Amino acid sequence: MKEIVVISGKGGTGKTSVVGSFAVLAENKIMADCDVDAANLYLMLSPEIKEKNDFYSLPKAHIDVNKCTECGLCEEYCRFGAIKNNYIDPVSCEGCAVCSHICPEGAIEMVDTVAGEWYKSSTKYGPLVHARLGIAQENSGKLVAVVREQAKHMAEQNSHELIITDGPPGIGCPVIASLGGASVCLIITEPTLSGLHDMERTLDLADFFDIPAMVCVNKWDINKENTHKIEETCKKREVPFAGTISYDSSVIEAANQGKPIIEMKSNIGEEISRLWQNVYNNL
Repeated sequence: MKEIVVISGKGGTGKTSVVGSFAVLAENKIMADCDVDAANLYLMLSPEIKEKNDFYSLPKAHIDVNKCTECGLCEEYCRFGAIKNNYIDPVSCEGCAVCSHICPEGAIEMVDTVAGEWYKSSTKYGPLVHARLGIAQENSGKLVAVVREQAKHMAEQNSHELIITDGPPGIGCPVIASLGGASVCLIITEPTLSGLHDMERTLDLADFFDIPAMVCVNKWDINKENTHKIEETCKKREVPFAGTISYDSSVIEAANQGKPIIEMKSNIGEEISRLWQNVYNNL
């Protein structure tokens, strides 16, 4: 079983559109949407949810009013201003547990809180594991790990040969959780100076975890000079250059219709097909 993780140094580079097209082109695969902070692959694949599960993040403090003597120590020692008048604001609470240790009456306990949901779904392209993080919730790296774990479990159960993962942008905790143990990562970038900079940071992250990387430039024709710089950077770093995708406004129309761009008439269908073949051959 192999896993392809599609990531980017920043949001909005088009990685979800690429993953949606890969879902059409690949065979015997499972899709996983690990961009849990802004999950939108499901909008393109129109899944039917088969199983829904709660995701529990870090515990939050809770006051038992029957035990509380209103001494005010918890409010005094809370460094996040989460406790006012013996009430704990769950949004402001960071789950540090200081208040539970300082309470002389043992009136404060740490309780698990639902921070989101994860789903197992079916699509006409194959199974999809995806999730949704709750409003103002954190610890998305842990939720990413849950999504990947479930995708691998489903792949093993059903003898799928490939997992295609839509990873989160950036280089933080969710990206690290997405990369670990992957067969290859495909970095989608744009032909801008910031795109080049973010691509190099993402390549550094992949190098650190010893994950083979490939690079694709989306909308390469809006700045051919910067595209050339990105190609030269890949050559210097001995990173395979997977291909380019031209700018095409039909991508927006495909998103509006909730379809992968590869299923619509466009000027970039062949480019995406070649990109997929290059990535698959690299496995």
